[in-house]
Amino acid sequence: MKTVLKRRVLVLPAVRGAVVFLGMLLGWGAWPLAWSAAADRPNGLIIYTDDQGSIDLNCYGAKDLATANLDALAARGVRFTQMYAPSAICSASRAGLMTGRIPARAGVPANVPSQKGGAGMPPEEVTVAEMLKAAGYVTGHVGKWHLGYTPETMPNNQGYDYSFGHMGGCIDNYSHFFYWRGPNCHDLWRNGEEVWYDGRYFPDLMAEECLEFLEKNKKRPFFLYWAINVPHYPLQGTEKWRKHYEDLPAPRRMYAAFVSTMDERVGRVLEKLDQLGLRDNTLVIFQSDHGHSTEERTFFGGGNAGPYRGAKACFFEGGLRIPAICSWPGVIPEGQVRAQMATGCDWLPTIAQFAKVRPPERKLDGKSLVPVIFSADAPSPHQVFYWQLGRGKRPQWVVREGDWKLLGNPRDTSKKAPLTKDDQLFLVNLAEDVSEMKNIAAKNPDVVARLKKIHDEYVADIGLK
Repeated sequence: MKTVLKRRVLVLPAVRGAVVFLGMLLGWGAWPLAWSAAADRPNGLIIYTDDQGSIDLNCYGAKDLATANLDALAARGVRFTQMYAPSAICSASRAGLMTGRIPARAGVPANVPSQKGGAGMPPEEVTVAEMLKAAGYVTGHVGKWHLGYTPETMPNNQGYDYSFGHMGGCIDNYSHFFYWRGPNCHDLWRNGEEVWYDGRYFPDLMAEECLEFLEKNKKRPFFLYWAINVPHYPLQGTEKWRKHYEDLPAPRRMYAAFVSTMDERVGRVLEKLDQLGLRDNTLVIFQSDHGHSTEERTFFGGGNAGPYRGAKACFFEGGLRIPAICSWPGVIPEGQVRAQMATGCDWLPTIAQFAKVRPPERKLDGKSLVPVIFSADAPSPHQVFYWQLGRGKRPQWVVREGDWKLLGNPRDTSKKAPLTKDDQLFLVNLAEDVSEMKNIAAKNPDVVARLKKIHDEYVADIGLK
């Protein structure tokens, strides 16, 4: 059982003068004025997509996609160009988002089982939903979970008042079965109880659930985590979008149809916020969980990492650098871009600061992005960050320090270039080579030694072998 002490949250007073004075002390300038004038506790909506490539929105440089609704969201907020996923695979990324902790520290260094009864993120971890629920928010989860398939690790026991979706890594969008590793099993749940919607298209079911949650809770502070299972395989876009992209080559056309199908449903939910008069009091965060898939199940590709090497399941930029947007009209800047390095672990402390609640009393790796959101000149909150995928003798890992990036035991799922035994430590300077095509470790032994020491310190601190 999770203890009350673990969930303790302190709600700070929303006094305009106090916030302005604090901003003056901390050198924040004028930006707390708009924030402090806003409602006491903003609503929160996180839209977390699945396997969406680094530049797979028009506002990120895609030339062949129709993504009008997410492009409009970027126009009403701040778009990040150096946002990094907490990990390059699904479960670990979600653990980092939910807890504000490096996934390995949160007990999820790799994917958790997709079958009933599979253990997941340790129940003692404190999620963003638990943090906000303790502060009086009603909390909801819609879509993919993939953080545990046992009662204690499913959403309703991880801080969510309401949950609808699938617990494993993916489902067929019409039968709602998991078919990718036997035994095949039906995977659709509402509040821990199995439900059946045979033949109903899951992206539509998700949108309907989101609309109902917003309508039901429009007069209460709410937090909704919409973990969209798109454009993860199976690539099942609607006929409208399959027709729209019929002239694109495969597999891009299948992937593109699914992305635009998703964008259309995101538009429905954002429109509902406007209709309910909630948009100006709702912090909307959009992000992909990691880079695009190159697996056989997704026709070996379809997504686009642009200039970046790598894809899902590896730590080159194409596996970690992803599209991310936040929007709160009338409070945070609109139509602006931020180039500071940030991570998906940063959203929990960012939400805590905007909601004026104390973060969980645990060691967090995420840092608040509030100063960055309000100023293009604010420094990144991270001088150093660490990623680890897997455990044992040869996990993949990365240390990022400024523009330096050291990869240990790297893989390249984009297969842009071979990796040899000499590349077990792979060093790049992203300011000089964002494509990561040349290993400069041999020419910079002092940098390698310094970053390797940081890796060793993180491993010892996390205690994960």
